[in-house]
Amino acid sequence: MSTFHGLEMAKRALYTQQSALYTTGHNISNANTEGYSRQRVNFETLPAYPSGSRNRPQIPGQLGQGVQAGSVERIRNSFLDLQYRAENSKVGYWETMSNSLYRMESLLNEPSESGLANTMDKFWQSLQDLAGNPENTGARKVVIQRGLAVSDTFNYLQQNLTKMKSDVSNEIDVTISGANSLLKQINSINEQIKELEPHGYLTNDLYDQRDRLVDQLSSVVNIKVTRVPSADSAPDIAAGLAKIELLQDNGQPFENPIYLINPENPDEELGQFEVTEDKEVFFGNTEITELPSGSLKALIDVHGKSTPDEDTVSFELMLQNLDKLAKTFVNAFNAQHREGTGMNEAVAGDFFQYNETTGVMTVVEDIVNDPNLIAASLTNKNGNGDNALELGKVFDHVFNEAVGQEPAIGNGNSIKSYYEGLIGTLGVAAQESNRMTNNTTVLRSQVEEQRMSISSVSLDEEMTNMIKFQQAYNAAARNMTAIDEMLDRIINNLGIVGR
Repeated sequence: MSTFHGLEMAKRALYTQQSALYTTGHNISNANTEGYSRQRVNFETLPAYPSGSRNRPQIPGQLGQGVQAGSVERIRNSFLDLQYRAENSKVGYWETMSNSLYRMESLLNEPSESGLANTMDKFWQSLQDLAGNPENTGARKVVIQRGLAVSDTFNYLQQNLTKMKSDVSNEIDVTISGANSLLKQINSINEQIKELEPHGYLTNDLYDQRDRLVDQLSSVVNIKVTRVPSADSAPDIAAGLAKIELLQDNGQPFENPIYLINPENPDEELGQFEVTEDKEVFFGNTEITELPSGSLKALIDVHGKSTPDEDTVSFELMLQNLDKLAKTFVNAFNAQHREGTGMNEAVAGDFFQYNETTGVMTVVEDIVNDPNLIAASLTNKNGNGDNALELGKVFDHVFNEAVGQEPAIGNGNSIKSYYEGLIGTLGVAAQESNRMTNNTTVLRSQVEEQRMSISSVSLDEEMTNMIKFQQAYNAAARNMTAIDEMLDRIINNLGIVGR
């Protein structure tokens, strides 16, 4: 073998340990970088010298040729990625649902001094006071003010629920745009990887960028990511191209698979999410009839459609139920009010008026201007307050569809019980969403901790590696010095005897 064989082997050791030190420095630099996966240099032993052959040198055994840096590999567990994304879609759904229901609860603000239930109770109390003092102008004015308070509260709830529903609609559009942007970015990284991997490169940092984007997409919809080789010449450990498929809530593919990104069909145009005015979601030309879990589904559910699901609390359902409640209350209260007479046998008309187009309730202007028009009497006598008592009973009157009351608020429900039922249903839904948010967050955190224990950078471990590679580098340098001294002895000191 060559006399310089030892120098070459020491040089390779220096280069290899140096590359390991550089990779360690890269890990330390990105210790706090979101989505970064730690990397390591895979050391490979070079083929021994000489290889077996007929004309091999007659030397005992084989001599090693040292080490080389085979590849720089990132440390990642694909199974934990799969688990994390499945849990992340559930967290995305329940967090979004919880936040939206919290806004609805805060608006309705029950039970409280300013809620609709307390406002109606005060109106009922004013009617009781009027029944006891039907000729008292002050008592009549209080009834009017309490009636206006009920109207204002209904109007406030309707207007703000409509505004919140509009906000959710805007958030759906933003979420759709964000998901489409993520798909474009992931597809762009796929294209970059496709250009580099066939030349033998491992694009670790591009893999991390893509995984970070895929994680973000998994919070919007439930997805499955599979690896598609970029080329036959790509390294075996290369991550390849990401093929993304939309999954159902149960984790199974759709009967007709929906691929968000499919590198196996490179000529197919990249699809985009779209949403109609009625909140039907399409991907390309395919309607997604059963939207999988994720923040997008939560927004669609909590927004509600024109014919909302009765089992899912939504802004549209709450608006429709409040509209039913307002119409039923106004119709029933006005019907009873017309049964009585005002002061001095004044002919009674409606007390409330309700605009079905705008959803605005108010007290009739004539009554606001003249409290004597309030029909507190049933006997045409000024001192009679029987009708005021009957008006108070409207709140507890049980309505049934068979009676012909339109729109009916449900069989066996009164004004109070129906509203209490709405609040109770909302409270249960909000409590359930909070519970599921906590549960799914804990499950995701457990998977994330497992993933981080494998992929994240440990500064203690990296410092240990740095010392290890540094000492190996120093040893390789010392080996080179020893070889250099041997060569110096051969070149400068042999053959000088007798000079």
